[in-house]
Amino acid sequence: MFAAHTYSFVAGWLADRFLGDPPHWPHPIVWFGNVIWAGEKKLNKGDNRGQKGTFLAFGLIIGIFGICYSFLRFAKDIHPWIEYSFIAIGVFYCLAGNTLIKEVKMVFEAVDRSTEEGRKQLSRIVGRDTSALSPQEIRTAALETLAENLSDGVIAPMFWFSLLGLPGMMAYKMINTLDSMIGYKNERYRDFGRAAAKIDDLANYIPARITAYLMLLVSGTWHRRDFITRFGRCHTSPNSGYPEAALAAILDCRFGGAHVYFGEVVEKPYIGTNERNFNTDDVLRAIRVNNNTEFIMGIFIILLLH
Repeated sequence: MFAAHTYSFVAGWLADRFLGDPPHWPHPIVWFGNVIWAGEKKLNKGDNRGQKGTFLAFGLIIGIFGICYSFLRFAKDIHPWIEYSFIAIGVFYCLAGNTLIKEVKMVFEAVDRSTEEGRKQLSRIVGRDTSALSPQEIRTAALETLAENLSDGVIAPMFWFSLLGLPGMMAYKMINTLDSMIGYKNERYRDFGRAAAKIDDLANYIPARITAYLMLLVSGTWHRRDFITRFGRCHTSPNSGYPEAALAAILDCRFGGAHVYFGEVVEKPYIGTNERNFNTDDVLRAIRVNNNTEFIMGIFIILLLH
């Protein structure tokens, strides 16, 4: 990969760190969601729903990779710096480190004001039903989301950029968006979303484990890496449990339990052993871990690309 792509990566990464996702700007992930929603509405009915869902998932993933690759080639033919500029913009839109931290911090601030306000704020970043959660459950869910999305929203996109450039990064974001919209094991999506969920599992397999071990490394808790081997595979997801296990080791706490998704109760195995209440110090420490993990991964990607 050209050295100039390294500068494009750095520019996009720094833009995310300083700006986050400006709320009123157009966002490609929103466009991904609209396309997925339209495809799901048209195809998720009648017979052969699994095949239809597989067709939609592969079609959109391959499609966005090809569109991005062709667009960058076209931009390069006009002028290389146009290509580099679009790469920087793409990286900016594909990373979500700043926004994730802001949203989780706002959950803790909201629940300190009132339980109902905390529930509403949490509902912005999780797929589960938040209407009956206690303050402790709200804080737990926010911390779980912070750990899981450090992998999905930061480390995994960086990982795929290092392998396949911006087209790979965009394809990963399509995979992740597909999973977040149709990758559920309920009646509506069990067949139709199976392929999307499996592809997401594969795409996140290595990044989730990189995330977990980097979290321990930057937090000075490398000696507790047995948490990852003991609890990482306990999660209902083959990947989400690894960063959650790392955060449980760092905070000496316990995650998991019963959650409600689309009206159905999902029992998630416990990750960690120490059941205790969370406070503001916990989220501030978790945020420092996120920031430092992202920084180390970013430096590694720069060295790899250069």
